[in-house]
Amino acid sequence: MHSQPDWPPVPGALRPSPFPHPVLHALHGLARALLFPAYWALDQLLGCWAPRVRPTCLDGLRLAVWAGAAVLLLVVLGLPLALPGLLLWLPLQAWRRPFCYQPPPPGWAPPAPWRPPAEPARCFGFLSANLCLLPDGLARFSNLQHTQRRADVAGALLLAGLRSSPSRYGAMGCSPPEPGAPCGVLTAALPEGLDFVCLQEVFDLRAARPLVSRLAPNLGPVLHDVGTFGLQPGPHLKVLGSGLLLASRYPLLRAAFRAFPQARREDALASKGLLSAQLTQLLNWAEQFEAESRPSDETVAFSVLLGDLNFDNCCRSDSREQEHPLFSRFRDPCRLDTRREQPWALGTMLRTSRLRHSVACSPEMLRRALEQEEGRHRYLAGPPHGGPRAKPWRGRRLDYITYRGVPGGPLSPEAEQVTFSTALAGLTDHLAVGLRLRVSMHAGTGDSRDARGKDGRGGKA
Repeated sequence: MHSQPDWPPVPGALRPSPFPHPVLHALHGLARALLFPAYWALDQLLGCWAPRVRPTCLDGLRLAVWAGAAVLLLVVLGLPLALPGLLLWLPLQAWRRPFCYQPPPPGWAPPAPWRPPAEPARCFGFLSANLCLLPDGLARFSNLQHTQRRADVAGALLLAGLRSSPSRYGAMGCSPPEPGAPCGVLTAALPEGLDFVCLQEVFDLRAARPLVSRLAPNLGPVLHDVGTFGLQPGPHLKVLGSGLLLASRYPLLRAAFRAFPQARREDALASKGLLSAQLTQLLNWAEQFEAESRPSDETVAFSVLLGDLNFDNCCRSDSREQEHPLFSRFRDPCRLDTRREQPWALGTMLRTSRLRHSVACSPEMLRRALEQEEGRHRYLAGPPHGGPRAKPWRGRRLDYITYRGVPGGPLSPEAEQVTFSTALAGLTDHLAVGLRLRVSMHAGTGDSRDARGKDGRGGKA
C-alpha cells in the first residue's frame, strides 16, 4: 500500500488577489474608486429611462429631478475623476487574472475523501441560479430594483438552505436510482445537500460581497468577479464581468475563464463566457494496483456544464442551438430530444411584467401557481417575438445543468433528481435549478489513483 495524499490538497495555483503583486492590487482599487462616481451617476440615469407600470405625473416630476441631479453629479464629479481612473484602470487589466479567489476560513473541512468499495457511490448536489444582479439602473429594465438589497436576501436564503441541508456524504446519502428517467420536482425551497453553487448575472460587485461573505465560510472556496476587462480583441471595451460566481464544498485546484469572442447589443460591454474549475476527489480503488499518487495519474471523474444558456428546447426560433453538438457530448436530464422535453420539465424564465405581483413574490404561492397550466401561462415567459406556444405550455427552460462521464472511465454518473425551485421568488426573473447526481463505480473497476473531478462549470451565453 502507498501513502494517501494530503487532504484537503493545497490549491497552489490559486491566490486570493487577481494581481501578482500587492501594489497592482492597490492601484486597481484606487482606479475603481475614481471610476465609481461616474458609474453610479450613469446607472441612475439609466434607471430613469426604465419603463414604469402606470406612471403618474408626480412620478415623472421625481424622475426629472433625480435625472437632473445625476447629470450634475456626472458632469461636476464623475467625468473629471473618471478620466484619470480609466487611464489607470485600462493598463492594469494586462496583469489581472480573470477571477478572484476567496479561500475558505481556517478550520474549514471539506467532505471526507471518497473511498470505494467501502462507499460504492456518492451523490453530488448542484444549484444553478440567475440572480439578475445587474447595476440597479439596468435591473429596472427587467422590472427588478434594489440590487444590493436583493443580493442580501438571496445570500440569506442560500445560507439558510445550506445550514438546513442534511449531509449527503455517506453511503446512506445516496438512494439507489429509480428505474427509467430521473424525476423532476417543483419546490418552494432550495435543494438539499448542495455541493456546488453556480450563480449567474452577479454583475454588481457590491451585490457580490454579501454572497461571497456567506458562501465561503459555510460552503467552501468561491470564485467571483470573473471576467477579462479592458480593451479586448475586436476591438471591444469590457467594463462588466461575466457575472459568474462559483462556490464549492470541495477544494478548488485550478480554474480557467474563456470569454465569448462575439457579443451584441447590451452584452457587448460584458465579459460573458465559460468558467471552468477542477475539483479534487480521492478515490481508493482496489489495492491490487501499486500506482503512485502523482499528477500524471489524475483521472477526470465527471464533468458538469451548467448555467443560463439563453435558449430553450421548445421554440423554433432557437432551432440551431437546440441541435448543437453540446447535447451529444453532455447529457441534459430534462431533454428527450430536439424540441422534446421530459413531461416534468419546467420553464425557468419568468415574465418580467408579472414579477411584482403578490403571487410572483411568494415562493409557495408561485409554486402552487406553476403546478397549473393557467399559472404557467400567467407567470412563465412566452416564446420570443410572440411565436406559437408549445402544447401543453411549460415555459422556456433557459437554465441547464448537463453532465457527462468519461468514456471507458471507472465512474458512471447518473441524474437522480432535477429540482425547479421558486425559493428566490421576488428576487430574480429566473427559477433556480438543482441537480442531484449519483456517481458510482463500474462493476469490476479497480485502481488506486486520485480522481480529479472536473465539476462546477458555469456558462452564460
